[in-house]
Amino acid sequence: MTKNSSDSLHPIHRDANYTLGRTSHETKRLIEQSKIYGESTRLLCEWAGIHKGMRVLDIGSGAGDVSLMIAEIVGSSGQVVGVDVNPAILETARQRAANVGLKNVEFIAGDARTLHFEDKFDALVGRFVLMYMADPVTALKKLITHLKLDGIVAFQEPEYTLYPAVSHPSTPLMSQLYEWILDVFQHSGAHLDMGIGLYRAFVEIGLPPPEMHLHAPIGAEGDWTGYRYMVTIFQSLLPLIEKYGIATAEEVDVDTLAERLHNEVLLSKRPFFLPLHVTAHARLGS
Repeated sequence: MTKNSSDSLHPIHRDANYTLGRTSHETKRLIEQSKIYGESTRLLCEWAGIHKGMRVLDIGSGAGDVSLMIAEIVGSSGQVVGVDVNPAILETARQRAANVGLKNVEFIAGDARTLHFEDKFDALVGRFVLMYMADPVTALKKLITHLKLDGIVAFQEPEYTLYPAVSHPSTPLMSQLYEWILDVFQHSGAHLDMGIGLYRAFVEIGLPPPEMHLHAPIGAEGDWTGYRYMVTIFQSLLPLIEKYGIATAEEVDVDTLAERLHNEVLLSKRPFFLPLHVTAHARLGS
């Protein structure tokens, strides 16, 4: 059973704006995102030791992709609880769970930092969520209170500060896109270095130094899904890009973006990087 604690009526202040918005298009983008990052998330769960029969809490569950994947891993003897501050997107998550017949997963609207759960969890998982929290260290300290004494902590976060390293004079479009992404996330208040920052967050709250991996979705083929995915990113980012005066819709030109990216890859012979990200996991008391 789950309930809000008294302070859950007063949301945590100064969290970053959710840069990509909360539209129906963004819900579709999140589902598309899982096709790109799903395998690395599955590996994170495997490396962290999540297995059948476990009870897992998924923070910032969104459209449900991570929760649904973990529900398959833990099986009918396990349980997954997905939590998100956006009630509307959870309707999509519930419908998707029903569509595939998963009965061991439920979704709760609220802020996991202020929710109270009567039973503790075996594992805590989050993908691309700490980066938006005002103080990720304090947030993580609160979140691990939902765990059993030997519980697993496993997070996956982007590392935008590495983007300049993959910029190159022969790929001006890619470099411009990377710059726009950095600008809009910085304006929103998101933590650009949350991927590498997972180490600090873990050790500052007394967790063991986490096992970490850097992942970089990268491709060059004409039918690579990464081109289409980058278009969906900029469709979601565009309102804030214009609001912050970073670029105009005409400059971004999402309708031709995928084609222009592929052409630049062919001309420069340099593949295209999607946002790089870091996975980290540790176990309490180890």
